[in-house]
Amino acid sequence: MAFTGVPLMGLNNSNPVAKKNKQIKITSVNSDFEREPLIRPFGFKGGYMTEIWQTVAQMTSDNQISKVGLCTQNVLWSDAKVFAGHSESGGNALMYALTEYALQRAQGMTFSDPVALLDEILEDVYQHGIKITGNPDLRKTFALNALVGFDNAAWLLFAHENGITDFDEMVPDAYKEGLNYQHDKVASIPLMAYSIPISEIQDAAEQGYFFMKIKIGQPGTQEEMLEKDKARLTAIHETLRKKRTPHTESGKLPYYFDANGRYESKETLLKLLDHAKKIGAFEQIAIIEEPFPEHLEIEVGDIGVRIAADESAHTDEDALKRIEMGYQAIALKAIAKTLSMTMKIAQLAHEKNVPCFCADLTVNPILIDWNKNVAARLAPFPGLGGLGLLETNGHQNYLHWDRMESYHPYTSAEWRKTKQGVFELGKDFYNKDGGIFAQSDHYQKMFKHT
Repeated sequence: MAFTGVPLMGLNNSNPVAKKNKQIKITSVNSDFEREPLIRPFGFKGGYMTEIWQTVAQMTSDNQISKVGLCTQNVLWSDAKVFAGHSESGGNALMYALTEYALQRAQGMTFSDPVALLDEILEDVYQHGIKITGNPDLRKTFALNALVGFDNAAWLLFAHENGITDFDEMVPDAYKEGLNYQHDKVASIPLMAYSIPISEIQDAAEQGYFFMKIKIGQPGTQEEMLEKDKARLTAIHETLRKKRTPHTESGKLPYYFDANGRYESKETLLKLLDHAKKIGAFEQIAIIEEPFPEHLEIEVGDIGVRIAADESAHTDEDALKRIEMGYQAIALKAIAKTLSMTMKIAQLAHEKNVPCFCADLTVNPILIDWNKNVAARLAPFPGLGGLGLLETNGHQNYLHWDRMESYHPYTSAEWRKTKQGVFELGKDFYNKDGGIFAQSDHYQKMFKHT
């Protein structure tokens, strides 16, 4: 049975299976991809996407066991410079080429631990990414995003070869304390990008969504951006200020702003916060994510709201640096930075008493449940009375979302549905681990000729 806000102390016990990990040789690899169009251009970081590539990585062991891992690419999120420097398809092709490079590099390698496999290959893949993009300042998230399907396939191969059919059992002992809860409810966070009409934000609130993620940092100069963001905040607050929820101490809806590094100074951000105070919205700001460009290394502990790191926390070492700079939350992305790296970051945050939540990358339905497995096991987010947090916005953005949902091995499962702003997770979710160990016929068929 799941327990809200209660750590599962038994998960700290030593794992005898993990201590007997098999040596797994990767004897063959394969990959493919599908292009999924969006309902409307998706705007953030001052740019717009019109489609998202779903890439698929296949790994086969010397025991002839084959596993398929999925990845949703997001070039604009992972490195806006690469996105701006190429056509949209060109940027996606570069990331896919990096996935293929990683798979070919791994063919013939032997591993017994997916985290160690990622550690062994990451720097080489990153350096190859620098080479093919021609960007000497390539962000490491570009390489990590390219490795998500690779890493997921490695975890599934590892689990199968070691007789593991349970997510908690699959988590190595070193990272169990960071993923030591089982929530019966996880908040479902929708994303309101630049182009989402205010009417749709109002509709989401009427449907019970209560933790709103709002993209700020709109296109234009810093002055133009600030004025657009102030106007957007005013319109949103006017729409939501009277809405109430049972999930917060104040009863008011929390606001979660994501700037994706668009604010170039603390002074500009403080002007936005002054405006929030003026219109009565300041107390509802729960999180501001990635306000500043990563390279500026601005201290954030004195801003007065909880600042969260996302893409700047590429690795656990980067996350530690952000925590030391005053960041008070970490957005985990098992579906964008790999499950392996996410385990390391979650454990570090746990040790530093910094809360985490799971952010989306507009991923496909199957990857939502990879992310949900992490969100369900994180310590409760402060101020929410024992809930985990999971952003999911694919249903808002993909043109063919219903078709994509049909690829999930448990399409009609109740734990896949948002009800009054939350996912209700019970025994069935934990028994099936969100379906991550089950086979998706659609993605398996992509390799039926091999």
